[in-house]
Amino acid sequence: MQEYTFIAGVDEAGCGPLAGPVIAAAVILDPNKPIQGLADSKKLSEKRRLALVPIIKQQALAFAISRAEVEEIDTLNILQARLLAMKRAVEALAIFPELALIDGNFCPEVMCKTQAIVGGDSTIMAISAASILAKVTRDEEMQSLEAIYPGYGFAKHKGYPTKEHLLALQTLGVSPIHRRSFAPVKMLC
Repeated sequence: MQEYTFIAGVDEAGCGPLAGPVIAAAVILDPNKPIQGLADSKKLSEKRRLALVPIIKQQALAFAISRAEVEEIDTLNILQARLLAMKRAVEALAIFPELALIDGNFCPEVMCKTQAIVGGDSTIMAISAASILAKVTRDEEMQSLEAIYPGYGFAKHKGYPTKEHLLALQTLGVSPIHRRSFAPVKMLC
């Protein structure tokens, strides 16, 4: 990978939840400004993730955050919506990468070379940085959606199918931000 000057790490957050968008991020790190403490966002505390976000944004050569909406998830399917969000993030970078390293098994179709890396968010620092930006952005959005759709517990479970969320779905019904193509929601529609 040393033959490339600009390498983007790409990851997403929000494939498993029953509600809300999929958020993807792409990050090109500055090799002259290493960021200490980068890791898979799921392995970091919320406090640590929040502390890393401004550092990533300040020290990265470029970063972009994008999304696929609930309607796109329901229309395309979650895998294609995930890839679409990643494609949008890569294409929104201020510096276009020569290579995009993608967390997972599949790569979006973008105008640069791509490589899928299973577990890349734990082993590739640029993917770790993207993982953190995507997760924090999505978590903050789900917290704000709690005010618009109270009673579902979005601030707490972020849309994941917890016992509390499933009970709220049965009690309150399906909200506009629920993914109707996901089985627990589909059964209630």
